[in-house]
Formats: sequence, C-alpha cells, structure tokens
Amino acid sequence: MIRPPHRPPADAASEADSRHGDLGRALRHWRDRTGPAGAGLPAGSASGIRRAPGLRREELAQLAGLSVDYVVRLERGRATTPSPQVLHALARALRLTWAERDHLFLLAGQAPPADRQISPSIPSSVQRLLDQLGRNPIAVHDACWNTISWNPLWAALAGDPSSLRGRERSIAWRHFAGLPSRVTHEPDQLACFETAVVSDLRSSTVRYPGDRQLRRLVTDLREVSGRFEELWQSHVVGFHSADRKTVHHPHLGPVTVDCDTLTVPGSDLRIVVYSAPPGSRTAQQFEILAAIGSQDMCTAETG
Repeated sequence: MIRPPHRPPADAASEADSRHGDLGRALRHWRDRTGPAGAGLPAGSASGIRRAPGLRREELAQLAGLSVDYVVRLERGRATTPSPQVLHALARALRLTWAERDHLFLLAGQAPPADRQISPSIPSSVQRLLDQLGRNPIAVHDACWNTISWNPLWAALAGDPSSLRGRERSIAWRHFAGLPSRVTHEPDQLACFETAVVSDLRSSTVRYPGDRQLRRLVTDLREVSGRFEELWQSHVVGFHSADRKTVHHPHLGPVTVDCDTLTVPGSDLRIVVYSAPPGSRTAQQFEILAAIGSQDMCTAETG
C-alpha cells in the first residue's frame, strides 16, 4: 500500500505561506527604499534608466553575496528557509535597523540574533526635543538607565551628570546601591518606581542578551541590594507612569515636580521630563534655576 506524502495541516501550511509572503513583501519594500548610494554602491555602478529609485535585484544580490535567482525566490515566497547567514547579509545590504533586522528574522521563522548591544546614540529628532523643551528639566536614559543626555535646567536642578563616570551615570545603580541623590519619593511612589526600574532591566536583558555591561550591572545590583534581589526574584512587572517626586536643591530647598517617562519607539531610550503647573511655586523655581543655571552648585547628585 502506497502512503500519500505527508502534508502539514492546512492551517499550518496557510500560516507558513502567509509568513513567506510577508517576508517577500518586506524585502521588496526595503529594497525599493534603499538607493544605490545609500547602500554603498559607487556612482555609475548601475547602467540604464531606473524605473524606481531603489536597488535592483541584481544589486541586492551583489551586496549580499547571493545569486539573483535566490533573491527572486525569496521575494516571491519560494525560498522558505533562509539561513541566519543569509538573513544577516540581507540586513547589512539593506541597511536595516536593529528592529527591522529582528523583524526580518521573525518573518523567516528564525529567532532574532542575540548580539545586540545597547546604543548610547540619540536620534537627531530626540535631540531637537531636548533643545525645544528648555523650560522643563529633561534627560535621556538608555536601556541600562544610564543618563546619556540632559538639558541645562536638568543639570541645575538634579545635579550635573557630566562629572559622573561609568556606572555612576546609571539611575538604577545610584538608587539601589544607595549613592547620594537629591530625589525622594513618597512610599507608594517609591515602590512603583523601583518595580518599574527592575522590570525595565529584566526586559532589557531579554532584548540585549549579548550586552555584557547590562549583565554585569544586574549581577552586581543583585549582590549589593537586597531590595533589588527581592524584586528580581519575584519577577514583578511594572511600567513607568506619571509620578511626583521631590528634588532637594542645595539653594532652593525642596522642589516638587511632576515626572513623566516617555519612550522612543525602536531605540529603547527613556526621556524623563520634570514639569509643573503654570504659576505654581515649582514653576517659579524653574524660572530661578533657568536664570542662575548650575553655577556654584554642589557635586552632581542625579535622580
């Protein structure tokens, strides 16, 4: 008796076909948006008149070290199991971002690579936001909660982070290791803050499994802080919401601020903004700080 060839269930086959079609559409989109110059091809490398500004299939094949036929089969959903080496080559050739590269791997049915490192770079759009929100203290933190950028009003209120080195720039380390800080929270807000930071770091270790600095930070925090270890072991999940905290300024005394944490999609940056209602005592304190700046201030104590 001849057995019929094994076929996957109809719903599984349909799901796989859909994924392969999505992979092809994504590759065509990324190829169409990538110009030859942006991909590193020398001027005049392409002959003839272009019908579209993006890369041709043969150019993508050349950049990725693949055959044109294979690129065609990928875009048409016929090559169903591209290897990680092929996917890395395509990601490099198409100048994909980290998030796009991970999406490419997922579309191909592969686990995203684990070599991502936390980047300290700030997109120009975020820097413009910093520049335009000069009336509010504002700082930018990376996925380790390192302070990587701030405006003058933040430095004047919370302390100038430029004098801090290495791990001292990490809000998580400064808080759980008990380093000096000008910031205090109400008990319930403190619990929410700590939960959110630990949850953030746990998520970051999943997104950046190859980042040694992050791994060492978490390991050391678990050793030096019983509170951090307790929260880490409990697998708590939290998120940053609107908060109120008090910054104890050496000249102005207590400054109570509203604190909001904004995230930048695709970059894992956290933008922390201190604000105050117009006409309030805190708003007046902001005006004073803007006038006097960080002159004659004490050693940085950020928070």
